[in-house]
Amino acid sequence: MSNVLEHHEIEQARQLAADAERVIVKAGTNSLTDDRSNLDDEKLDKLVDDIVGLLERDKDVILVSSGAVGAGKGRVDLVEENVEEAQALSTVGQSYLMQRYTESFARYDRKIAQLLLTQHDLNNLERFTNVRNTIETLLEWDIVPIINENDAVATEEIRIGDNDMLSSSVAIDIDVDLLVTLTDVGGVYTGNPKEDPTAERIEAVGRNYDEVQSITKESSEERFGGIQTKVQGARDVSEHGVPAIIAKSTQEDVLEKVAAGEPVGTLFIPINGVIDD
Repeated sequence: MSNVLEHHEIEQARQLAADAERVIVKAGTNSLTDDRSNLDDEKLDKLVDDIVGLLERDKDVILVSSGAVGAGKGRVDLVEENVEEAQALSTVGQSYLMQRYTESFARYDRKIAQLLLTQHDLNNLERFTNVRNTIETLLEWDIVPIINENDAVATEEIRIGDNDMLSSSVAIDIDVDLLVTLTDVGGVYTGNPKEDPTAERIEAVGRNYDEVQSITKESSEERFGGIQTKVQGARDVSEHGVPAIIAKSTQEDVLEKVAAGEPVGTLFIPINGVIDD
């Protein structure tokens, strides 16, 4: 790949990620459900285990969690749905999702809180100030905020559209130090790793962003874990001087490895002068 990054750039960004005091962890639907759209207890408990590892390092953690519609499908046994049915499914799945998070975090005597947002909440200064103040208060109380889009009320004009973009927007607006997007693939690859055994993981993204973007555009959203929006969200965050990582949710101790400064997934290097050349 052209525009090869210098080793010291990658190491500086990796250390910046390890030193992050406030982290947003975004978990996708496939990181929480099985092939039949049922919530997967093992996957969810592993995610919570990983997050608690960061909390025990005295880091603030905000979780952006997909999975409500998917979990609703598993409980209602509905395969295809229209918009109205998807909104109804989200209400079924969201309540169950939060129940399971409550139970899983309780294993560590940890409490959680739910925030459901729409684009209105992000665009309106007064509304987002209220959201930000709520998150700050929850973190002061040592409670983990769990954010999702409010699918039940979001019409097309107020939809955020994707939790990858929601997580990056919140990361930028509440001044976090790191965004970690967990997915069912191990990062960004030179091809679709689910179909191309020769596809290689891209270690880091910086000056090579245009080339990486071209690669992901060639991969279908459906077949490649929605990688385009993950890359765009990570890039948006990095443009605001914040490192971002896309990694595999099932990797053992994935967040602990990030906190230890070990190579994990694909690292997006902060730009705008945060990392020296």
